[in-house]
Amino acid sequence: MKMESNSDFKNLITGIFLVIWFLLPVMVFSQDVVQTEAAMLKQAENNIEKFRKGDATIKFMSRDGKIIRDARVEITQKTHDFLFGCIIFDLIRNENTYKEDLFRTRFKKIFNLAVFPFYWPSYESQQGFTQWEGMLETIEWCKANSITTKGHPLVWATYSGTPDWLREYSVAETEELLKTRVLNITAGFRDKIELWDVVNEPVNVKTWKNKVGKFDDDNDWGITEPIPLIADYVEQALKWAHQGNTEATLLINEYRTLADQEIRKRYDDLLTELKKRNAPLGGIGIQAHEPRQEWFSPLEIWKTFDLYYRHGYPIHITEYHPQSSGVPITGNWRKGAWTPEAQTESTQQFVTLCFGHPAVASINWWGFSDRNIWLPGGGLVDEEYNPKPVYTMLDKLINQTWRTNTEVITNNQGTISFRGFFGEYEIKLNYPEGGIKVYKVHINKNEENNWTFIID
Repeated sequence: MKMESNSDFKNLITGIFLVIWFLLPVMVFSQDVVQTEAAMLKQAENNIEKFRKGDATIKFMSRDGKIIRDARVEITQKTHDFLFGCIIFDLIRNENTYKEDLFRTRFKKIFNLAVFPFYWPSYESQQGFTQWEGMLETIEWCKANSITTKGHPLVWATYSGTPDWLREYSVAETEELLKTRVLNITAGFRDKIELWDVVNEPVNVKTWKNKVGKFDDDNDWGITEPIPLIADYVEQALKWAHQGNTEATLLINEYRTLADQEIRKRYDDLLTELKKRNAPLGGIGIQAHEPRQEWFSPLEIWKTFDLYYRHGYPIHITEYHPQSSGVPITGNWRKGAWTPEAQTESTQQFVTLCFGHPAVASINWWGFSDRNIWLPGGGLVDEEYNPKPVYTMLDKLINQTWRTNTEVITNNQGTISFRGFFGEYEIKLNYPEGGIKVYKVHINKNEENNWTFIID
């Protein structure tokens, strides 16, 4: 019995040792992950204070030159310059009119950017008959609520971007039809849409000539055509869009750059070529939902931003889509399942990194509600439009943590100074003699942001 007991004890110790031996790399990796994430988020938070805010000074005087001292001033931020957005396809062409008023209320509470669908097969399913009128009501609602508008996409050399009726034409004729489409849409929506995804996924799909020359070839993705050939048709499309609306911001849009170093490099090569050609590119679009279940490494996110930052264009996160459906998390950074808690944590991490990098100008979610969503569980609200934890977290970040609302008292020179996030503000002066005056200011990046207001 004693011998068996000793043997069992030794086997137990050996087993524990082996478990620790095999788990040690995982344990060390997990600790490294925690430390790396904490360090990068700390850097992002420091950058937010440095790059997302500006100093402002306001002086108040009466018409006869009297200084307004000891007056209480309420400072309320009304809008963000940074764009937090989402597709608004649900409200277009009656795609999903369920609880439309509640949808609008939830949407505008956190978003100041809305993306409209311009996929050629649905926008012009029958040649010459476009769906432009179906956009107008929602565009006007966006304008009335200070929501920036964006169109997606104008050119996409895939089955999803080419209507079947193009088959009737030669390659050269389809290029003329494409030119007409880009010119007509950008010119027709000149005063209504400010941002455009002009070319979608150029380094991962075929060039236009290759696609329309082989309509029956279903292999549309993962294509590696030469960068100069890609640049030829991308540059031309950008020029057409610029001709249609010289004031619009024109983007190209690509996927897998956050997770695949080879594609990241190819996209960088295309950006380099377009810049060399002085193409009218206004921003770099980065999708953040490929691979679809990956928790992106903060290190790779930051490397990608830094790489493209050197080109001098703002970066737009065009398609972000974390899930809460319970599917496994993929990639090498985090493990587990995409639960509501994981969706919330990964979103907070990703959004903080984006807001904390000076190159990033916008983040756009690829779906608002679980009722009508591309990836299951990818919505910010559930099927009844009740806020999910991720929505509540974003509401707090955007409308509280990253918003400047404060009160100050004018000094002996009638002046107040404060530091606030870039955006529009309401300044309410409550002066000692009685009365209230309200002013509007906009704290802009790279400006002095100094004002003097004369009180009548």
